[in-house]
Amino acid sequence: MAPDVSPVAAWESLFRAQVSVMRQLATEFPTDIVSFNEYDVMFNLFGQPGKTLRIRDLGEKVLLTQPSISRLVDRLVSRGILEKHDDPSDGRGTLVALTEKGVQTYRQAAVIHGASISDHMSGTLSGEELDELTRLCDKLRVGVAARTASAR
Repeated sequence: MAPDVSPVAAWESLFRAQVSVMRQLATEFPTDIVSFNEYDVMFNLFGQPGKTLRIRDLGEKVLLTQPSISRLVDRLVSRGILEKHDDPSDGRGTLVALTEKGVQTYRQAAVIHGASISDHMSGTLSGEELDELTRLCDKLRVGVAARTASAR
């Protein structure tokens, strides 16, 4: 049986929903605490062991160019939110870590941002729909990553 919706139409729907939600979340984001890009860096560090990553690995997780990440990290270091260290396992690498101030700043922004996300997502989708959306998005992400890896 042929699908009722083409892959292109499904992608456009997903993309338009993401843009719509992101625009609304951006208007509600606590920019008086941190910028959205700063939060993205902090979010990715917060979930790592020791709240630390190599700057190169951080670059693979955020949607910024390497020079932009370096400048952003330097700004956060100057504010005491991050710290940088040489990677002891590779002298050419640099480790980036959240400081205690960074953890507190991240949590402060995350509470506000999380409430906004929850309001829009659960205000629009049922619990069952949220489960299904999560399952489908995870399946798509893993499938694309696997296809990309096998193409190399």
